[in-house]
This record gives sequence, C-alpha cells and structure tokens, in this order.
Amino acid sequence: MILTDERWQELLEVRATNPGAVRQAYATRRRRPRLLSDNGTLFLVAADQEDPLDRRTLLERLLTALANPAVDGVIGTPDVVEELLLLGALHDKVVLGSMNRDDRFTGYNAGTLVDCGLDGGELRLADTAPARQACADAVTELAAYGLVAMIELPEDPASLARAVTVAAGLGTTSAHTWLKLPPTASAAVLGATTLPVVLGDLPPDRTLSHGVVRGLVVGHTRLGRNAEAAVEAAAKVLEVAK
Repeated sequence: MILTDERWQELLEVRATNPGAVRQAYATRRRRPRLLSDNGTLFLVAADQEDPLDRRTLLERLLTALANPAVDGVIGTPDVVEELLLLGALHDKVVLGSMNRDDRFTGYNAGTLVDCGLDGGELRLADTAPARQACADAVTELAAYGLVAMIELPEDPASLARAVTVAAGLGTTSAHTWLKLPPTASAAVLGATTLPVVLGDLPPDRTLSHGVVRGLVVGHTRLGRNAEAAVEAAAKVLEVAK
C-alpha cells in the first residue's frame, strides 16, 4: 500500500474538512475474528511513541508493514490509528490503542476502545502508586468488556521479574491481561508468569521459544528506511522460533 502524493493530499483534506470521517472509519472497520494468527502467534508494529519523525514517513513505514500478511496489527495513539483507518489499512487487523504515557491516562480509555471497535489497550506501568492504581482500574474495565490489556513493563533488568508479578496481579481479573516485555527478558523473568507475553523488538531466538512468549512488537523506528525487509526478517525469526 503506497502513500502517493494524491492519497497524502486526500488525507490532509479530510483532516481539515471532514472530522466525521474518523467516526465513520472506526464504524466500518472489518474486525478479524480472533487475536492470534493461525500459527498461534501475534506480530504487531508499534506507533505509540512520542517521536518527531516526519508523519508521512511514519505512515509510509506503517503501511508497508501492515501490508505484509505476517503482521497481525498495530499499537498506536488515537491520531495514528485514525490516520491508518482513513487510509484503509486496518481492516482485518488487530488494533490496540495506547492509553497512557506514565501516571496519567491521556489517550484512549476503556469505554472509547469499545465504542471504536478496537481490540484492546496498551498500558505502561510506571513504578509509582498512582500508576499502579490507574493501570489496575484500566485492566478491570478492559476485562469487563472482554478486551485485551497489554501491559508494557520497564526495561530495568534488576526489577523486571518483580514488575512481572506486580503487573500480573493488577485489576480484578487477569483473564484478558497480556505482558509486553523488553527483548532482554531472561528465562527467569519469563518463568515468573503464565500470562501470554509479547517481546518488544527482536530477542535471541531461544527467548522466543519460551512457552509464555506468543509474539513480537516491533517499533516503527526499528522498521527504518527498508520497512519491508525489516518486517520480513522479524516474521521469519518468529516463524522459526514458534
């Protein structure tokens, strides 16, 4: 899917003149029936970081990644998700909405994720009492709607095992909770939970073969200028490991 000059100008025009098109795009998105692929894995690309990357370049990389059938979907902030919707790139894809940056939830909330027909939310767990409470409340609300709560944990290896156990216990149920861990997560860290795990970026092959690991989340910065090659390489690693 190419972001031609014509399509780019159409997107800018819609943004300026037809805000109702966003609601229509949410309402008409075709949802896929299950979260995991036929191989039992989940391969997502992430566009939920605050990054000054040129927006057209970002969208071009994401469109290239999403065009690969090995990519199951995307994690994104509302603005990015809505632009991908307007470009028709999210039919039959898993879409997780970014809910917070740190202690404060400034993106999607559970009710909006339901109204928009998305598949779940991504939460970032900071090591503060307000952050834990906010994440716990979000986990409970998402589970009540049957939506995935993807909890992203900090990259500090010294506290990662403890963070895993804290995250797993948030909310009134863990039935819909997934964990997003850094690629450096050790076997000991992975062994601290039975919850399904996705690893951010490409880890060592042996880590991907761990029983709780279900897939990958590759950040848009990792895609680089040759997004097609980067996605194919990541998909191959996941296929071989699982």
